[in-house]
Amino acid sequence: MRQVALLAFHDALATSISLPNELLMAANSVSRRDSRKTIIKSDIVGLDPSPISVSGGMEILPNTDINNGKEYDLIIIPSRWRHPHRGSPARADVQQWLRDHETRGAEICAVGNGSYFLAEAGLLNGRVATTHWHYFDDFAARYPKVSLHRDYLITQADNIYCTGSVNSAADLVIHLIDSYWGASIANRVAQQFSPESRRPFSRNSYRVNRSDLHHDEIIVLAQNWLARNIATPLNIPELAKQSGLSERSFHRRFRQVTGLPPLQYLQKLRIELAQDLLQNSNLSVEEIGQQCGYSDASYFCRLFKHHSSASPGEYRRAVRIKLFEVNKI
Repeated sequence: MRQVALLAFHDALATSISLPNELLMAANSVSRRDSRKTIIKSDIVGLDPSPISVSGGMEILPNTDINNGKEYDLIIIPSRWRHPHRGSPARADVQQWLRDHETRGAEICAVGNGSYFLAEAGLLNGRVATTHWHYFDDFAARYPKVSLHRDYLITQADNIYCTGSVNSAADLVIHLIDSYWGASIANRVAQQFSPESRRPFSRNSYRVNRSDLHHDEIIVLAQNWLARNIATPLNIPELAKQSGLSERSFHRRFRQVTGLPPLQYLQKLRIELAQDLLQNSNLSVEEIGQQCGYSDASYFCRLFKHHSSASPGEYRRAVRIKLFEVNKI
């Protein structure tokens, strides 16, 4: 059973505590129906045992505090309604509590400006991070040792996650449920909570972790170029030239660190984008194919079915219940 701590403090954004907890409890319910197993025990963890006033004038009572000596597998740090730098993040006991758990390998997720807690504890130094957009400039100025990624709503560096909003935190929690207990439970939880709005973690995140990390900076630049120019026809000679490598060396190094040759890697990116657009837009299949770099709709449909085991139309029907159409009430 995984032990989860939802940190709570004055002026915390209530939904950044309640929504992750509700998603995790839904996973618990699905597991109990399937196998009668409880897979999560969550605590609302205060900085001390006293009641806490959170956003919207609500009050919550923690069932424990950071001095309980308990070891958690997952910690979720909520966003703060007011300026995040003042008060709680600067407390030495909170910082030490977070550092101790990070050292033991606990996964720690910060929602919105909850990333200030991690930065104050020194846990983001030399790591990628994001935060709520309103605090980008302040965060960058306060924490120059942190690699702030403003273009991503989710970042991962080993066991440390940051999200830019409550909605992206929900996407992250669904991803964690998937990684802990599998796609079956994760998909059923996602379908209970706004099935038309969940975005794939892989499309929404910047990740640096032990399994993905490689040190070939030339290939990283090539990967970034492919992601930014996803609909552009692949020109291996030109990409190799930009990388300062021969075509042979480029192919070898790319496959060595990504596990795929460049064309298959680009196809994977394109199919992920197509899946995202099928779920979250009303674009036609032909329009989606064009956005993904395929002018031949029939070829796009065959390729999509090969990778997804379903045609684009079948996939769209399977992953969403409805999407509101423009100008249609």
